[in-house]
Formats: sequence, C-alpha cells, structure tokens
Amino acid sequence: QVQLVESGGGLVQTGDSLRLSCAASGRTFSTYNMGWFRQAPGKEREFVAAISRSGSVTDYRDSLKGRFTISRDNALNTVYLQMHSLKPEDTAVYVCAAGTTWRAYNFWGQGTQVTVSS
Repeated sequence: QVQLVESGGGLVQTGDSLRLSCAASGRTFSTYNMGWFRQAPGKEREFVAAISRSGSVTDYRDSLKGRFTISRDNALNTVYLQMHSLKPEDTAVYVCAAGTTWRAYNFWGQGTQVTVSS
C-alpha cells in the first residue's frame, strides 16, 4: 500500500513554468513505477508521463515531449513533473499514480489543480 499526495499546482500565466511534486508514504517507493495523469473539465483522464523504478526509463505523451519532464528522488519518496511553456490547454487536475507493472497503476493520489490563464 502506498499513499500519494500531490502539491505544487496553482494559477499561472501562459508561458510560465511549474513543478509538481508527489510525495509517497512508506518505505517501498523505489519498488513502484510512477506516472502522472491529467483530467480537464469534461474530458477523459489522459496519460502525461511515466518513470521507472530507478528513473532510468521515462515515457511521455507525444504532444508533451519537450515541454514536460518527469523525474524522481527515491531518497525523498517523491516524483516530480516539471512543466514549461504552459498553455491554457494544460489546465487540468494533475494526478500521480504508482504501480508495480509498467504503465499499469494500482494507487492514485487526489490530484492538484493547474490553471493556465491566457
């Protein structure tokens, strides 16, 4: 079992950067692959990025490559999502997830709101 708490969201302007954090409970963080998802109002939840247990492998939604970077610090039990050149269409609730199988997640956080104004 792992509990996930996201932070770092907020209201920013177009072109700004923002870094989201997801803190995990427990001492087994390094055994989980981690992912970020987002859900905009009225839309389906969509995959944003994933990172392997060691951080050596990452994967991104094609449309976000080059603007978003996922990373993790296993000593701090935290996964990050660095977002650059934010656009209004990036407005969503961003949720982190943990799983033991690559790109399959068992545990989900509550999310943090990111709003990008034009």
